[in-house]
Amino acid sequence: MAPSVPPPGPAAGTDHLGDEPAPKARLMNVANLLTMIRLALVPGFVLLLVHDDGHDPAWRSFAWAAFGVAMITDLFDGELARRYGLVTDFGKIADPIADKAIMGAALAGLSALGDLPWWVTVVILVRELGITLMRFWVIRHGVIPASRGGKLKTLAQGVAVGMYILALTGPLATIRAWLMAVAVILTVVTGLDYVRQAVVLRRAGLAAERARRA
Repeated sequence: MAPSVPPPGPAAGTDHLGDEPAPKARLMNVANLLTMIRLALVPGFVLLLVHDDGHDPAWRSFAWAAFGVAMITDLFDGELARRYGLVTDFGKIADPIADKAIMGAALAGLSALGDLPWWVTVVILVRELGITLMRFWVIRHGVIPASRGGKLKTLAQGVAVGMYILALTGPLATIRAWLMAVAVILTVVTGLDYVRQAVVLRRAGLAAERARRA
């Protein structure tokens, strides 16, 4: 009797027996397209914001519409990428850049027009850029996930900045000032929490590396 032959193992490049490897997401997909739209909106938004010395209510409304579209694309591109397997290296880099670009342009523009104190712009932008750099600093040890507080911060920032873009007066102007104060507080608090998470993650990663070498 011929010796029995064991069944063949999984083919190279497959995850399970008989399974085909998961296809790699294409660079040109709907998630990346939304990110590129957000990037393309930045210069147009700035031109609308500063048009006619930046104080024409009609042009400010157009700027608000452009900012709103950018914020909507921010809500959907990451979710689409994760849900439908559209995550790409380009998206990982371009998405946070697009987020910071539109928000930074709005904050700097509003401060340049005298509508928003510069210290608010500096606090928010330093936090956002600092956290982005910190994520790259610890990326080889792991990923810091977006927290609930971070998502609330993003929402508060978006709504507050959107209200500042509009030429609001009276009670609505008071409401937007309070909302911006909440956004600044959330910006600082969540920023400190991300720093704590980064330090813990890096320490754990370094400890694991030392244990592997031991």
